[in-house]
Amino acid sequence: MSAKVVSVGRDAGHAFSKPIGDTIRLLTGLGVEGDAHCGITVKHRSRVAIDPSQPNLRQVHLIHAELFDELKLAGFDLAPGDLGENVTTRGIDLLGLPVGARLQLGNKACIEITGLRNPCAQIEAFRPGLLSAVLGRVSEGQLVRKSGIMAIVLAGGEIRPGDAIGLTLPDRPHRALERV
Repeated sequence: MSAKVVSVGRDAGHAFSKPIGDTIRLLTGLGVEGDAHCGITVKHRSRVAIDPSQPNLRQVHLIHAELFDELKLAGFDLAPGDLGENVTTRGIDLLGLPVGARLQLGNKACIEITGLRNPCAQIEAFRPGLLSAVLGRVSEGQLVRKSGIMAIVLAGGEIRPGDAIGLTLPDRPHRALERV
């Protein structure tokens, strides 16, 4: 199966979930047009409170649809947009990508992966028990954050469900994703 965009969403407010739409437009260096997290500097409220001048490494939030499949088996019936992502994908191991990997979304848009989304208490407030379901541990005890990845926009363009996703890996050595 080739990698593709399953859904796209945005929200001008800071609601937890994002409404799904037919298309979103990525703006170079800013993020998703019309989304509360669009901008050069950080827009996540808790991070703004610490330092509003931080660069926005969280311009685009992506989640793999395979997570929804996994969570459904655990009793959580979730749909794209429920966890606040801008882009839901299928057929690409988002969590396995290194920092600096680039994704071509559709014909023009290109994003660069910056790190992992850090799941927070809002996930637990959304659905009790969900926070522990999106956190795991590997055999060595290391924490695994499953709630998606974050990216910055290198080249703008429109993205629609069904668009192909291309991948370009950075030069080695690869650096594993950490929370941003």
